[in-house]
Amino acid sequence: MKNNSSNDLSHHILPNSATMVGVCIMVISIVKTMDTGLTNYLIDKALAIDSLLFMISALLSFSSIRSKQANERLERWAEMIFLLGLVSMTLITVIFSFEII
Repeated sequence: MKNNSSNDLSHHILPNSATMVGVCIMVISIVKTMDTGLTNYLIDKALAIDSLLFMISALLSFSSIRSKQANERLERWAEMIFLLGLVSMTLITVIFSFEII
């Protein structure tokens, strides 16, 4: 049984990470329909990497939930990678919306 102090964070990370993978896929598909260019190429690749971060977070979160004993270390890694994915997605959005690159 999980420790109550963790607030079952993995139960929140898992569905949100899966949703963010879907968001990345949707934006990538939209970018693919636009004109080709360096900016679109960079957005495509950056979001693909971001999607991998969210997938890793979801897998760690799932593993934490399925673990027979409370595995707060997996949950902590899932949380850190999820936050890294959110920060990177925000940076990607800011950089490309202001056409910094």
